[in-house]
Amino acid sequence: MELIKKPLALVLALLLSPVCVNATTLLNYTDHEPLGGTRTRFINDVFFPAIEKESQGRLKINAHWGSERATGYNALSVISEGSAADMGTVVPEYAAKDLPLHQIFKSFPAGPTGDRQIAFFRRVYAEIPAFPAELHHENVVNIFFGTGYPVAFLSTNPLKNLQDIRGTTWRSASFWHQDFLRNAGAKPVTMPWGPETVKAFQTGALDGIMVNVDSGYDLKIQKMAPEVLVSRELWLGHVYLLVMNEKVWNGLAKADQDAIHRAAETAYKTAGQVMDKGYINQLDGLRKDGANVRELQHSEVEHWQTVSRYPEIQAAWAKEQTAAGVTQAVPVLEKVRAILADEMK
Repeated sequence: MELIKKPLALVLALLLSPVCVNATTLLNYTDHEPLGGTRTRFINDVFFPAIEKESQGRLKINAHWGSERATGYNALSVISEGSAADMGTVVPEYAAKDLPLHQIFKSFPAGPTGDRQIAFFRRVYAEIPAFPAELHHENVVNIFFGTGYPVAFLSTNPLKNLQDIRGTTWRSASFWHQDFLRNAGAKPVTMPWGPETVKAFQTGALDGIMVNVDSGYDLKIQKMAPEVLVSRELWLGHVYLLVMNEKVWNGLAKADQDAIHRAAETAYKTAGQVMDKGYINQLDGLRKDGANVRELQHSEVEHWQTVSRYPEIQAAWAKEQTAAGVTQAVPVLEKVRAILADEMK
């Protein structure tokens, strides 16, 4: 009888073990944007299938789009808590108090694009521990970097160059860009993105908007502000962190963690090309809608950097953050600045 009990106990232990290579794990994903844009389509059509393939079907993603589980503003807390979503996209700008160091990226008027932009963010995370540590503090871990399109200036008035924004009223959601606009002689204002923005153009309350080119196009701002200046170099510094609840991540078998890493590597191979192609398509779309689009020369981008006085703004921000207890603000800013300069060579 004892001989029967021992094998039976062993079988039961194996069946009840949480480590089972053939088990299927369903991961709930949340995204504040609807499925349809370049970023969301890439995640859904490239990254998620790669995860399922690399894990041999052990991992499956149950995606919820359009703020079904979390908005852009509470995504970090929802994923950190872990009941409504296991993973999702976090926009650092929407979580400035929780992710202060992540605000540094948008403080640069110009930066890399395509593959080089992805390489920049990956290098920053690899060389500056403060960034993954900031996420660790919020109980999440990053598994994929999504990037944004360059900045565009859309105006109701003719724009021969960026000097023409002087004396006019411009909307920007970024506190960094508001300072850039102010230093360039424009009047920066803030307002909710969406119908309120459209109405402000219709009533004449806005002369222009400084925004990533795809967002401007999606809201059809070019119909009201058809004068457009843009450049690949005018980066938004906008990173979309695809993060996972840290407890969920740690609960995955190493084979499944490795599968996610391999899936990310697969996705990165084409992500830059997709963004480059998307940028060209966005400009074509603007022109088809009747917009007068001009890409700035490198010297004009350099002039914008000078006019923006961004080093002064960065220094003031770092001083404020240090006083507020973010002791790494100054050294991290210096490290990011050095990496960005190196990547832009």
